[in-house]
Amino acid sequence: MANEPVTPDAPAKSDRWQSPVFRMKVLAGCLLLAAAVLYAVATALHDIHPGWGYVAAFAEAAMVGAIADWFAVTALFRHPLGLPIPHTAIIPRNKAGIGRKLSDFICLNFLSTPQLMAKVREFNAADQLAGWLQKPHHAEALGNHLIGVARFGVGALRDERVQRFIQRTATARLQQVDLALLSGQLLDVMTADRRHQAMLDDVLREIDRMMRDEDTQAMIARAISSELSALRYVRLDEYAGRWSAEKVVKRISMLITEISEDKDHEMRARFDHYVADFIEKLKNDPEFRVKGEQVRMQLIEHPAIAGYLQGLWDDLIDWLQDDLGKDDSSIRRRLIRLTQGLGAALAADAPMRQWINDQIEEVAPPVIERYRGQLGDYIAERVEAWNTDELVEQLERNVGRDLQFIRINGTLVGGLVGLIIHTVTQLLVG
Repeated sequence: MANEPVTPDAPAKSDRWQSPVFRMKVLAGCLLLAAAVLYAVATALHDIHPGWGYVAAFAEAAMVGAIADWFAVTALFRHPLGLPIPHTAIIPRNKAGIGRKLSDFICLNFLSTPQLMAKVREFNAADQLAGWLQKPHHAEALGNHLIGVARFGVGALRDERVQRFIQRTATARLQQVDLALLSGQLLDVMTADRRHQAMLDDVLREIDRMMRDEDTQAMIARAISSELSALRYVRLDEYAGRWSAEKVVKRISMLITEISEDKDHEMRARFDHYVADFIEKLKNDPEFRVKGEQVRMQLIEHPAIAGYLQGLWDDLIDWLQDDLGKDDSSIRRRLIRLTQGLGAALAADAPMRQWINDQIEEVAPPVIERYRGQLGDYIAERVEAWNTDELVEQLERNVGRDLQFIRINGTLVGGLVGLIIHTVTQLLVG
C-alpha cells in the first residue's frame, strides 16, 4: 500500500492536537454533540418507555447549558459565530480599559508606598550591604568589575580624540581662571585663624637652626672677612670675621627667640600687615591681575611645560594600563581590601548602618511615588499596544483550558438540573 502524501496542513494539525486548549475544546464540543445525539434518540424512543423522557430532559438541558457556556466563553475573546452581538469580544473591545485597571490594581495592591517601605525596612539594606561587602567572593567580583571599567576607561584615554578633547577642555577652563584672585582666595584660607603665624614660627626655627650650624657661621665669617680687606695686612681679617659672625648669629638668634616667644611682637604685626596687603592686592589690584593673566598664559602656552605635562600623563596611563592588565594587579588588591574593610567597618558601626537606613527611608517614598505612576502608565500602554489577535491567543493559551472546563461543567450541570426539574415536574403532575 502506497504511503499517503503528506499535505502542508499535516504539521499544523499535529501541532494543534498537541495543544491542551484545543483538546479541551474538542472534548467540550464532543459532549455537546453527544447531548444532541442523546436528545434525538431519547425523543424518538419516548413513546416506547417513559424513562426516555428523563433522558431527553437531561440531554435537552445539557445542550442548553453547553451552548450557553460556549457563548459565554467565546464572548470573552471574540464575537460568537462572527456576529457583532453587543457585549461580546469583551477583552479585545476593552483592551485599553483592562490595561488601565490592571496597572491600577498592581500599583495599588503591590506597589503602594506603605507596602514597599515595609519590605525595605524588612530587607535592612545597611546590614545586607555590610554582609555582602565582607564576603571575599563578593569583594573579588566587585573588584574585578571595577577593574574592567577602569581598564576600559584608561584605554579610552589613549584615543587621540579623547586626548584632544581633554586638552581643549582643560585649556579653556584654565583660560577662565583668574590666577591672582584664586591665589588671594587661597591665601585667605591659608591665613585664617592666624595659620600663617605658625608657618612663620616654622621658618624662624629653621633659620635659627641654620644660623647655629658651624658651616653657616664659617660661611658668614668668610663673607665678612672678605669685606674687611684692610685688616688682612695685620692678619686680623679672619679674627674679625669670626667675631662678627658670632655677633650676627647671636643677635639673629636673640631676635628669633623674641619673636617666637612674643605673639604680639612688632615683627609679627608687620608680617600680618604685609600678608593682608599682599592678599588684598592679589584680589583687587588690576596690575596684579594683569601679571596673573600673563603668568597663566605663559604656563598654558609654554611648550616645555606642555611637553612635561604630556609626559607625566603618558607615564600615568602606561602605569595604570600595565597594572590593570596584571592578574596580581596592585590596584585590584587594594580595591578588594578596601571593599572588605568597608564592609567590616560598616558591620561594626551600628550608628552608621542606622544612618544609611534612615537616609533610604527618607529618600525612598518620594521615589516610589514618582515612578509608581510611570510604571502604571507603562503597563497600561504596553497592554494597549499589544496586537489584539496575539493578546487573545496568549490569554486562550494560558487560561483557555480552564475555560473549557466551564463548558464541560455547564453541560453536565445543566443536564443534571434539567433532569431534576423534569423529575420534580413529573412528581407534582403525577
